[in-house]
Amino acid sequence: MSFLKKLFGGGGAPGESPAEAVDGQEIEHKGFTIRATPFKAEGQFQTAGTITREIDGEVKEHKFIRADRFASLDDAMSLSLRKGQQLVDEQGERLFN
Repeated sequence: MSFLKKLFGGGGAPGESPAEAVDGQEIEHKGFTIRATPFKAEGQFQTAGTITREIDGEVKEHKFIRADRFASLDDAMSLSLRKGQQLVDEQGERLFN
């Protein structure tokens, strides 16, 4: 792989998909469902998740990605769930506006 391609984000480790999300743990928090979906980025796992809730018969969804990265998938899962809980606590249903 060329130096420029690596420099500008055109490649990772051999066999590594650049943004392959891991469908992980799921919890319920204050009527919302929070699912951790960290993905591999530059050899680490980036914090990400999905928050869903049924409102008036319609399932609403909010996806989030944070800058935090971890070498451990378990650490990324744990923080993704905590960030989801924090978003629910701070914004509640306003997440879906």
